Amino acid sequence: MMFGLEDQVVVITGSTGLLGREHALAVLGQGGRVALLDIDQVKLEEFEESLTEEWRNRTASFLCDIRDEVRVLEVSKLILLRFGTITGLINNAAINPSVEKNTDKFERLEDLTFDSWQTQLDVGLWGALVCSRIFGKIMIDIEVSGSIINISSDHGIMAPNQNLYKLPGIPKDLQPVKPVTYSIVKHGIIGLTRYLSTYWADSNLRVNALCPGGVLNGQNQEFLNRFNELVPLGRPANADEYRGSIVFLLSKESSYMTGSVLVVDGGRSVW
Repeated sequence: MMFGLEDQVVVITGSTGLLGREHALAVLGQGGRVALLDIDQVKLEEFEESLTEEWRNRTASFLCDIRDEVRVLEVSKLILLRFGTITGLINNAAINPSVEKNTDKFERLEDLTFDSWQTQLDVGLWGALVCSRIFGKIMIDIEVSGSIINISSDHGIMAPNQNLYKLPGIPKDLQPVKPVTYSIVKHGIIGLTRYLSTYWADSNLRVNALCPGGVLNGQNQEFLNRFNELVPLGRPANADEYRGSIVFLLSKESSYMTGSVLVVDGGRSVW
């Protein structure tokens, strides 16, 4: 079956987030198995409980801070004990302040602290490197035809339009903005992708990046009106509209694809 993932075991970081869940459902829907990594035990349990019994039998959850290399290594051994193999990795975890729930985390460049800088880069870049190194080595050692997908963003190939986030009646120096750290992490993810794709080119391990655009998730109508005007398709994505891209990049149908950046943003980056 084209795009089938029946023999695959895919590790997903940041798996209880909006898109992390969708990545898991994409793999499970094509017959694969998933190892869910997250730092929120309650959300991990809630997500598993929401699955059908058949899908729960193909799912394993692990409390894991991906910045902790020792813990990631421990989890990798537990995954192998549970499933016997690992064939894919989705580096999805990142800190992403969002319009719908935490604009208070929209730090302006002038106010960025070193601690905030370090935390966001540690999760988004160091964590992706740690997981790639550990799970990538496992895939190489057991000689599977593996696939790593690094989740970047449309902000990984262009700068954020800060006009989207402006609020009326607020001085310019207090306006919320998409933080510089998010752009740096998402651009860096593409750099990591290209590096690893050539570093492991002779090991039958492919590495590609996916750049999603904005996702509909309870944003206020004023924001959506502004956003829609910037997108040729005139709307944000529904969360499940990235499932096909995930399945494609994991499946044998993308076997000649590595080091690529797949942009799925409704055409926003074209304008």
